[in-house]
Amino acid sequence: MPMNLSERLPESMAERASELDPADRALVDGVLAHQLRPLAKTITLLESQRDDHKARARHVLEALLPHTGGAMRVGISGVPGVGKSTFIEALGLYLIEQGLRVAVLAVDPSSSLTGGSILGDKTRMELLSQNPAAFIRPSPSAGSLGGVAEKTRETMLVCEAAGFDVIIIETVGVGQSETAVAGMSDIFCLLQLPNAGDDLQAIKKGIMEIADLIVINKADIDAGAAMRAKSQMKTALHMLRPASPNWTVPVLMLSALHKQGIADFWAAVTEYRRVLSATGEFEAKRRHQALAWMWDLIDAGLRSRFRSHPRVKHELPALAQAVEEGTTTPSAAALRLLGYLN
Repeated sequence: MPMNLSERLPESMAERASELDPADRALVDGVLAHQLRPLAKTITLLESQRDDHKARARHVLEALLPHTGGAMRVGISGVPGVGKSTFIEALGLYLIEQGLRVAVLAVDPSSSLTGGSILGDKTRMELLSQNPAAFIRPSPSAGSLGGVAEKTRETMLVCEAAGFDVIIIETVGVGQSETAVAGMSDIFCLLQLPNAGDDLQAIKKGIMEIADLIVINKADIDAGAAMRAKSQMKTALHMLRPASPNWTVPVLMLSALHKQGIADFWAAVTEYRRVLSATGEFEAKRRHQALAWMWDLIDAGLRSRFRSHPRVKHELPALAQAVEEGTTTPSAAALRLLGYLN
């Protein structure tokens, strides 16, 4: 369902897109031709921290923007060990069998030594990664909130421009705020285990409130435990305010390992899109996400400019030490540093 952004593209943006240098024009043309190598090179450009690369990436993204918005964006989260990678591979292979192209943005935990991606997800999705209709891009979380890499949103748009029908965004799932992935996906799916000890401890109110679909994975291990977990989840959902007044969050049981229940899961995703599209909520959600994304970038940009200010850089170490030692208050230090921006 393309958002038809080309008609609303600012003239200055369109002009810059038409003035791309030959190398960047080749990237844009390659992405639009559904070529994987230019796609990977474009994402690498987006992830670069070099100032010249950032400028190039911005122009390339502007050129691709009219061709984005056509994919279904599916966010997947769950604690480590819940079987996210196995589930995503089973789902991806199923969707490819239905004639769809699938991109997986698997946000990998960053190495504490190098800061780079451990790249575990790609090795765990061996069959999917070898399929020509799939594209898997592991990227380091680098400490980003919610385990979502900083450039995941831009990467998602580039994959849409490359013609992928479904974008799956997997979070690290280590208990950080999962609102980041919910804020960039059309449907947010929470994976749970059927027998994880105290099930009530596993029900995190904040995550449950933003979940659009809940899945009890590994139901084949203990069917009784899976049924109990499903019942508990449904009870918990009744006590929470629904994210959408038009959608009742379903709780599904499946076995990703044995590829059981995958079709039912995708049927629920399809029904979710149908219901919310009929009420206009689907497009409204995307518009609100785009606006929130703008403010996130503004916040990040202001923080970066603040830290790079000459007087702030000079005074910050001493003031930080004074706060730690208790010789000045955090508020006094903050006001003094912010005063340098006047």
